[in-house]
Amino acid sequence: MPSSPPSQAKGVFGLFCLASYLLSVSYGSTFLLAMMLRAHGGSESDAGTIISVAMLSTFMAVIFSGHLTDLFGAPKAIAAGALLLAAACLGFASVPGYGAAVLVFGLLLGLGWGVFYTLGPIVVAMLIEPAQRVKYFALLSGSMMSGIGTGPLLGRAAQGLGYPVESAFLVAALASLLGGLMFIAIGPKIKHQHSTSGPVTVCKITPRAAGLVLRSKAVFAIIMVGLGGAIFGGLSSFQTSYAALNQLDYSLFFLGFMGAAISCRLLIAGFIVKRDPYVMACLLTALIVVSVLILMFFVSSGITYLLAAVVLGVGYGLTYSVINGLAANEAPAGYTPQSLVLFSLAYFIGVFGFPWLAGQIIVNYGIPALLWIILAVAVCNWTITLGRLVWRRTTRLAPGCPVQHAGIR
Repeated sequence: MPSSPPSQAKGVFGLFCLASYLLSVSYGSTFLLAMMLRAHGGSESDAGTIISVAMLSTFMAVIFSGHLTDLFGAPKAIAAGALLLAAACLGFASVPGYGAAVLVFGLLLGLGWGVFYTLGPIVVAMLIEPAQRVKYFALLSGSMMSGIGTGPLLGRAAQGLGYPVESAFLVAALASLLGGLMFIAIGPKIKHQHSTSGPVTVCKITPRAAGLVLRSKAVFAIIMVGLGGAIFGGLSSFQTSYAALNQLDYSLFFLGFMGAAISCRLLIAGFIVKRDPYVMACLLTALIVVSVLILMFFVSSGITYLLAAVVLGVGYGLTYSVINGLAANEAPAGYTPQSLVLFSLAYFIGVFGFPWLAGQIIVNYGIPALLWIILAVAVCNWTITLGRLVWRRTTRLAPGCPVQHAGIR
């Protein structure tokens, strides 16, 4: 793929990241749902149900996002998703109690977030050559993580200023609208970048394309992002409940997590690109296990709470960047967009589906039981990376086996 003009490419990508940050605030604000519902007589189970309802609409958004891209272009499709995100946040602010109406707003959230989260990496993959994708995926995901972390911090700021937590959803709605307008504004520039980089690959997902991707090495990254999404969704969606149980300030968790994730993605991405992704994935998923263990057994003050969040931010933040690149680069030739669609779909199954189970566990068995289950998921995730390393070493040592089979395609 020919390289785009550096200055113009950086300018477009910078605006793309800023708009992505604004849209991500809306999803981050959903971490306040459990606290908001408790204030109106609801429970963690209700919050988990609302978040998981988004999974149903997300499936539709992920599956058809490629079709929307082929018909209208990615920027316009993302702008439409931004409008849905704004509507969902306005709905959460106006209907703070649990009921049928708030479930509808959960569906809107899933549609908007699904379209945006799926198409963002696809656009980057179209703009950036394969050797640089991990780095630029890290920069994009760092911007998105900034927005996600900003959402719950808006709630804490609102409480500090004497406003209800619902006001955070109003700010998130405004941010989504501004982000959507930015995507419309940079749409022509993105189209121009695509034209200078060669023909755009069709993004439609079909049973045949899905089968080819799932039979390739990319399937491991797809499974891992689903497990990682479950860990992130379970911990973040009910962090306000964990903090209340331990008499801590939940903003410490999101500050520590967001600061570590963003710093690592922006400052260490270049280092990660030059290292073996199999080894890095194994080390980073081990950090996720360590962070869950800290939350379970060692949190006794704000400092240890912050430490757990920082370790999680480093492990999860960089793992996502690494496996996102693997999903793109290990996909069958010509099927990178489809691999990224399935990657997003697996992520949504974890991040939107698991909170329903997590809410039920909290209500019936408590926070400690949930942490044990999250620990099991984290260990399973780490085991996949360890297994890939062992398999590669065994393949290299096998007599008569070509060396290139052990590496990344």
